[in-house]
Amino acid sequence: MLEGANFVTDLVHLHLDPGDRRSPVPAGARLQDVLFDQGAEFPCGGAGDCGKCSVLVVEGRLDPTDDDYAVLGKQAVATGWRLACRARLFHDVRLRLSQWDAPVLGSDAPIDIVPRPGWGIAVDLGTTTIAAQLIDLSTGTILGVETATNPQVAFGADVMTRIHAALSEEGARTQTKVIRDCLGDLAGSLVGAAQRGNGLPEHPLNVVVVANTVMHHLLAGYDIAGLAVSPFMPTQLDETVLDASEWGWLLPRACEVRILPCLGGFVGSDLLAGIMASGLDQGSGVRVLVDLGTNGEIVVTDGQRMLCTATAAGPAFEGARIRMGMRAATGAIDRVWLANGKEPRLCCHVIGGESSRGVCGSGLVDAAACALDAGLLYSSGRLAKNAEWLSLTNEVALHQCDIRELQLAKGAIAAGVEILLRQIHAKPDDVETAYLCGAFGNYLNVAHARRIGLLPVAESSVRTLGNSALHGAKIALLAGRQADLRIDEIRQRAEVVNLHNAPEFMDCYVRHMSFSPVGASQT
Repeated sequence: MLEGANFVTDLVHLHLDPGDRRSPVPAGARLQDVLFDQGAEFPCGGAGDCGKCSVLVVEGRLDPTDDDYAVLGKQAVATGWRLACRARLFHDVRLRLSQWDAPVLGSDAPIDIVPRPGWGIAVDLGTTTIAAQLIDLSTGTILGVETATNPQVAFGADVMTRIHAALSEEGARTQTKVIRDCLGDLAGSLVGAAQRGNGLPEHPLNVVVVANTVMHHLLAGYDIAGLAVSPFMPTQLDETVLDASEWGWLLPRACEVRILPCLGGFVGSDLLAGIMASGLDQGSGVRVLVDLGTNGEIVVTDGQRMLCTATAAGPAFEGARIRMGMRAATGAIDRVWLANGKEPRLCCHVIGGESSRGVCGSGLVDAAACALDAGLLYSSGRLAKNAEWLSLTNEVALHQCDIRELQLAKGAIAAGVEILLRQIHAKPDDVETAYLCGAFGNYLNVAHARRIGLLPVAESSVRTLGNSALHGAKIALLAGRQADLRIDEIRQRAEVVNLHNAPEFMDCYVRHMSFSPVGASQT
């Protein structure tokens, strides 16, 4: 049995199931901050509204809060259920995370599982971050979760820098090797941990990978030269199936790696997976999907046409190219708000409750919105009084150049949404649902995003999907032939739009670089 920790203990011990993860954490730490680093998601951004982050106390003690009773109900709390986003760790505890038990993560839509024996691994291979889940193919239960920084960041923060680094034979070979080795390490760690707890099924492993087109080419070993110059023609868009043993993966079973097909030059299988996760390929009405990652991928549909694009948003939303930017990890400022008082003062939340080390994407958007409201930042993007720095904490500040990076990123997204909507003869007010994908979108303060002009749609239309790419990879892994048919249909319907060929793009882009709130005149 677990021994209860007391309040004077510096550390308490957290044991997470499934996956048998154990770690010491500071007493009083927010459970949300701890679980975020473990790959858990909070669809309402940790507001305590949705209940999707619920955990079950298996052993030990996790005191309930008023929000637990309000959202989960008295009976659920009595049986041990808690909201992870509202809990603090003062005692040793063993928890079971509900979203890892179910075949759904970050989406309310169930996966129509075609059960079969064995295990599979779903992988979202992002430009900056990799997320992988080991899944029981007979039930859809998540057996383990691993995340890692893409080791290719050593070759550049964005895809264009990596493309140019891969134009030489040696550069391409090195990037391919490091990403294959990284995925092999993740797969080995997942299988090893689950094998110790559950035993290994007598069946080959199945791995499904989704990625943008550049990551797809580098992983598969395709020539990337065509993506270096306009019109950005990929060598291969189709699905690729490979034997992991050829990559040197040391696994106890044979392993087939399936890299899902891309849709276009910079529109990869990660967006294809997002379309499946959101159901954008089904139903009617004007809907938008935005993946606020390094590539800024966007899909717009009216139920008939489906337009896709990738914008040059850059890596600002993931903390890169920001002088004190970082991933959403311990020490990152992830939320900023204005304190009431005579003088406007920016207050910050730091993940992990420790000293601030930097700012992540959601904190960057919050800081800009609050600085605008406080008169510390002009809509032009200039800091007030010709200041060079905007102080957030004693340790962290934003430079004027960081503000410019945010302007470039948010301008690209807003312009991309507007132009695609125009091409289906729709306006932002016509959008019934706008899906935000990715970890950044999951934690984004929508009101602040609208304040800086990032999301040109009504706040009431916005829905967060969490890691839609990973969820779509799980659909491909679990739903059998039905998933294959959906993939084929999406590929046939999707029209890839090159924004730079749109004559109105540059004017629209420049106009949206202003920090004017949605609905304000942008002149």
